[in-house]
Amino acid sequence: MNIISSRCVKRREVTRVTPFFDSTASTNDNPLPSTALALTYFDTKWFKFPPVQRLFFYRNQTSDTDSIRFNSEILPQLKHSLSLALLHYLPLAGHIMWPELETKPAVYYFPDQKCDGVSFVVAESSDADFDRVSGDGILEAAEYHPLVPQLSITEDKAEVIAIQITLFPNQGFSIGVSAHHAVLDGKSTTLFIKSWAYLCKQLKLQQQQQQQQQEQTYLPPELTPCFDRTVVKDPDGIDMIYLKHWMSGSSSNRRSLNVMPVKPENYYSNLVRMTFELNREDINKLREKVNKVLYSTQGGAQYLSSFVITCAHVFVWLVKARDVEANTTVRFVIATDCRSRLDPPIPANYFGNCTGGEFGEAKASDFMQENGVAFVAHKLSDLIKGIKQGAVLGSEDEFLNGMAKMREAQQLKISVAGSNRFDVYGSDFGWGRPEKVEVVSIDTTGAISLAETRDGGGGFEIGVVLEKQQMEVFASLFVDALKDR
Repeated sequence: MNIISSRCVKRREVTRVTPFFDSTASTNDNPLPSTALALTYFDTKWFKFPPVQRLFFYRNQTSDTDSIRFNSEILPQLKHSLSLALLHYLPLAGHIMWPELETKPAVYYFPDQKCDGVSFVVAESSDADFDRVSGDGILEAAEYHPLVPQLSITEDKAEVIAIQITLFPNQGFSIGVSAHHAVLDGKSTTLFIKSWAYLCKQLKLQQQQQQQQQEQTYLPPELTPCFDRTVVKDPDGIDMIYLKHWMSGSSSNRRSLNVMPVKPENYYSNLVRMTFELNREDINKLREKVNKVLYSTQGGAQYLSSFVITCAHVFVWLVKARDVEANTTVRFVIATDCRSRLDPPIPANYFGNCTGGEFGEAKASDFMQENGVAFVAHKLSDLIKGIKQGAVLGSEDEFLNGMAKMREAQQLKISVAGSNRFDVYGSDFGWGRPEKVEVVSIDTTGAISLAETRDGGGGFEIGVVLEKQQMEVFASLFVDALKDR
């Protein structure tokens, strides 16, 4: 078994891809944003969070695909279509900066050809087993680190996004994406990846058919981003409250753009990751079991979403696998997309952060009881119902207090990254759907990741990072709980 490390992933090229400009190109009449994109309170809420890293694996679709075809066809098409996509996503080609005379930072970029561009790394992993690293089995957590790029972030300038393409000769390739959390949430990142994939697939089809007409540069409406910041109302200046909170922790430079430090590399030495799946049948069985308990303890069954059932199932086994004391406080946060929850609702293709959430807590003993899954499901359901307009519109005290509690020692923290509604497996660049999609950064944050199942059957794919011994316990509990009793 060949373990992926920085020594066996060789960088072949480091460059920048700038937006494609063509005076005759149509962008669906979507006006290009000006040279600065403001940050809303949804953005400044995440201002100091480390970048979110995602990894997409693509398998070779033909037996004769090798490094020659990768260099002559796949890589040029990925580069050019990225340039086409950036025409619609100009802020990604800029930087977060905080000019001396401005009260808050913003994303600065230039709608002519002076854009800084997106960092684009091409690498090769010649001896890694693609089937293993793109599978669901156990992996060392740090194996994915050489496959994702690092964002350049200094005190006065921060990249928005970076891309890395890694070739696995005669097996496939991966696309690693690192995104600054103050500019993109999961939905916006996925919107961009799907837009890039759409344009790449169209470019590939035109080249296959040897079409001579002008290449397609427009996006369909559902992939065209909305940059209108006026749709997010903030009469109370919540954006500055969040920003001042983050700046209060910086003694040397109150305008520093540096994010919270990530863990040192030796932190990951005993961590492993695995992917688990709950299909629709599994979820329905779990729902029936939970509602039987709630019927007897709460006086009646209730509707429990697939998200709630999945999180309750995973949270309980996480607590048990970590073998904490019964009186340990377990704190968890449930994030939700607020685009449809604002009044009035904002466009589904709004570009930026638009995520709210609710914090909950309980004792580990509540998770460990015989009916722990039912207890957690009921609590999660109540939390989600409690996401009211006040919380959506910027309940800064609740968020800041919740974050402060999450940072307290002597407790167990659980959070969720990703969503089954992002359709990450729909990101087809022209060489088929992804073999696997991972949220690499959960090994730093301690979150679990969620995505839709690859078969589109309405289930959940769950990414988990734990110490190796804990993972063995978790995997056993996870599987045993699905068996008919």
